[in-house]
Amino acid sequence: MTNTSAQKPVVDAAHVVALARETLDVEAAAVLGLKSAVGNDFVQAVRLMLEVKGRVVVMGMGKSGHIGRKIAATLASTGTAAMFVHPAEASHGDLGMIKPVDVVLAISNSGESEELTAILPMIKRLGAPLLAMTGNAQSTLARCASVFLNTGVEKEACPLNLAPTASTTAQLALGDALAVALLDARGFKAEDFARSHPGGALGRRLLTLVSDVMRSADQVPRVHLNAGFGEIMREMSNKGLGATAVIDDAGGLCGIFTDGDLRRLIEKGVDLRSASAAQVMHANPGTIGVDALAVDAVELMEQRRITSVLVLDGAGQLVGALNSNDLMRAKVI
Repeated sequence: MTNTSAQKPVVDAAHVVALARETLDVEAAAVLGLKSAVGNDFVQAVRLMLEVKGRVVVMGMGKSGHIGRKIAATLASTGTAAMFVHPAEASHGDLGMIKPVDVVLAISNSGESEELTAILPMIKRLGAPLLAMTGNAQSTLARCASVFLNTGVEKEACPLNLAPTASTTAQLALGDALAVALLDARGFKAEDFARSHPGGALGRRLLTLVSDVMRSADQVPRVHLNAGFGEIMREMSNKGLGATAVIDDAGGLCGIFTDGDLRRLIEKGVDLRSASAAQVMHANPGTIGVDALAVDAVELMEQRRITSVLVLDGAGQLVGALNSNDLMRAKVI
């Protein structure tokens, strides 16, 4: 029978805010406390991970396992081949994923996780270097390790000092420190990061080429130097670029005429009925190479305060066109 008279927990706003701030203080102190522990052992760990011929195999149980998965993902996305192997699964066949050419990064706050300590002899037998990230320097894990990274904290943020909170924050921060040191040592650049993040915003900016987003063939508005004003307007309207290229008899680019040019001529009171493309065009259009990055087209538009760019091939021939709307649809801007 349901007890309908049971009262709901009362939220004390002041207490909640104070507890949240205390939690942040405890975890901030835990991270800052790691600074003094970073030294020769950290350098040795970086060297082993940098020189590994295989992969960095990250292992951990429970909350440390969750942190381990994140560390492995961060390493992999910043140039260090890495994967996560669950210690319990390793005892039932997944240990075969670890090779002598790998480096094992084992994470455990206590350093005594049964599932992890059970496979330490096999890891040692394989000959793979073992890096231990633990808060207990006297633990089984620390004593078996080639390199010991101390992630010990004075206390957990949990009021009961039980739930892994400050300790997992320390593990995560030290894992990030390893990843940053490694990417710097590798000379890892934004372009490298983009290659492992092709679906992200940075990937789109650094991997998308002008040829991927430009209009080509019959989609490119173009008129001859002798084209009348009516033909110019029809071409601009039909192609919807807000501009048209102006070409000579050989198809070479001579200039561009844009919506902005039209407005300026109207403001000046110019009689456009008898005007030719040669008379109204802008002779120095913004152009970009077909193999350039799309983000370079964005920069060109910003520098010249224009909204359309013509695309040329290696021989200087007109092969495409694009405007800011094309770049927005491709999510480059």
